Parts: sequence; structure tokens; C-alpha cells
Amino acid sequence: MKQKNTSLLVCLLMVFLLPGCQEEIPKKEVVRPVWAMKVGDAASMAGRWFPGRAKATQEVDLSFRVAGPLITRPIDVGDEVKKDQILARIDPRDFETNLRNVQGQLSKVKAALKRAQADFDRISRIRKQDPGAVSEAMVDRAREAMDRSKAEINSLTAAVEAAKDQLNYTYLKASFGGTVVAIYVENFEYVKAKQPIARIIDHSQIEMIVNVPESLITYADDVTKVRIRFDTFQDREFSGQIKEIGREASQKTRTYPVTVIMGQPEDIKILPGMAGQASGEVQQSEESQQQRITVPIGAVFTPDTEKQNNVWVIDDQTKTATRRAVATGELTETGIVIKDGLKPGEWIALAGVHSLREGQQVRILEQASKEVSK
Repeated sequence: MKQKNTSLLVCLLMVFLLPGCQEEIPKKEVVRPVWAMKVGDAASMAGRWFPGRAKATQEVDLSFRVAGPLITRPIDVGDEVKKDQILARIDPRDFETNLRNVQGQLSKVKAALKRAQADFDRISRIRKQDPGAVSEAMVDRAREAMDRSKAEINSLTAAVEAAKDQLNYTYLKASFGGTVVAIYVENFEYVKAKQPIARIIDHSQIEMIVNVPESLITYADDVTKVRIRFDTFQDREFSGQIKEIGREASQKTRTYPVTVIMGQPEDIKILPGMAGQASGEVQQSEESQQQRITVPIGAVFTPDTEKQNNVWVIDDQTKTATRRAVATGELTETGIVIKDGLKPGEWIALAGVHSLREGQQVRILEQASKEVSK
């Protein structure tokens, strides 16, 4: 019995002592990936080259608005054409016949209107001279015949105009001066309405669409001069200007399309499709000189316990997140202005701002790592 008690005591001691002998296993902190952007400055815009591809200022596939067999197509690929020059013609005979038919119907109705008008005037005179000689029903019938003829004239007049338009549509004319780059049909072929016949482009001016990061798009309005290079002519640099600035960012790349335009050089020809790059010279505005910073709206948040706006600043060395209060300004088409609290070179988180915590280890997603405009 004594031996059993001793064994029980040893077991109890082991139960209480063994847990104390075990070392605690530290929990491994999970490094959280975050979308982030880097605060930049105006020089970031001026010093960068953005790739693009040349395109004509105008390009269009021309087609007829009516169907029929081609009877002429006096153009070939490579021809230079002027605005309103005839490029092709559909056989007009059916459309000419239709026009003559409706014109003939219109003439008949106009003659009927003259008779109806004369009858109404005659009945009206008789009624005025002898009210009992003409009944009210006769007057109404005469007036109805006259009104019916007027309505038919209005309808047939519109039909004549439509028939004239249809006849005019048998001509395919150049919408603008340019070069024929493609022909899709052969002469004497039957073509359908809206079927592409020829493609012309106007490359008297050249456009290039480049994608500018959302961090720098606010500086596009301050660009005074654009420099353009093409891979085919690496020893040449051309001057251009901004034609259009896109106001909606791509959901995948978070970049804005900016269209630049330049004149066609006299000694060489820039063709649509040529690869190149563009860079802008920025003239800083007063807002830029005051170190204006614009960030995406989603980067700014207000904690439930505070009224102050904040952002998550990411230490580039330790890769830790720190909450920082910022003074915000007006909303723009590309984000919200930060008046105070950020400076160039700092990284800020763009997404998941309500789930980050102070000092949390993070990993900046490379695909979302872009500069923010100052």
C-alpha cells in the first residue's frame, strides 16, 4: 500500500513539473504583403521616359451606307487622297429609279392638292353667297380632301429627300486627306451596307499614347514641352505636346493614358506602329513649389477613435508600417491633396489600411510599387 502511494506521488510531481521544463515556442510573425506607392517629386516626371507606339491622328475604315455592285474603284494601296475625293461608286441605277418614282408621286399629289384647294375655295364662295345651297358636310369633305393632300405631300417630300440621300450614298468619299493603307474589296464586287471598303489614315501628325503612373499624373498638366524618340531613328529627337490626358486609371496597372502629338518631319516619315518613348519637361506651378502631394483616396483613413486623417508609412529599410497623421486638402481627379505629413521618398500603403497595425512587418508588392506625385 505504501509503495502505491509513493508511485502516485511521483506521478503527480511529474504532471506539475514537466510543463515548467518545456521552452515556450515563439510565434512567427506573418509578413503581410501590401500595395504601396512611393512619394516622388516633379523631377520624377521630367526625368522619366515613357514607352509608347506611334499612331495616325486620324484613321478610319470607310464603308457604304447602301448595298449594291461596285462599278468603279479608282484607288490603290499607297495612294494619297484628298478630302471628299471619290474612292468608289456603287451602281446608282436602282437608286435613280427609286428617286424618279417618288418624285412622280409627289407631283401627282401636288396636282391633287391644287384641285382640292380649288374645290374648297369654290364651295366656300357658294356657301358665303347662298348658305342654303351648300351643306356643312360638303365643306368638311372638301377641307378633308385638301388636308389629306397636304399630309401626303409632306410624306412624299421626306421620301424624295431620303431617295436623294440614298443616291448620294452610292459615292464613297474620303472623310479627310490621307493615305490609303488597305482595300478590302475588288471592283465589280457586290458589297453590303457598312461593309469595309478601304482604310485611310492621316499621318500628317503623329500621336503616341504613353501610360503615366498615378503618382505622376498630376504633373501632366504642368508639362510645357514633350520630347519624343523612336527606336527606328535613335539619333533623332522630336518636339511635341500633350493632346489629351486620361482621367481614369487602368485597374491592372494603375496608370493613366496620356496622348502626345507631334508634326510629321519633313525629311523622314514616322509610320503608325513605330515604337518609341516620350518625356515631359515640367514647369512647376505654385502648388508644386509648396510641395503639394497627391495620393489615392484609399490610402487615407480616419481611425474610429480619432478625427485626424492618417496614412500608413512603410519604412523602406525595416519594412514596418507606422501610422502617421496627415493634413489633407481638396479632392482632385487623381486623388486627395496632402498638405502636410508626407515628404518625397517615403512609401505609403494603398490598400488594407484598416487592417494594418502599428509596427507590423510588411512586404511591398512590386507590381503596385509606384511613385506618388509631389
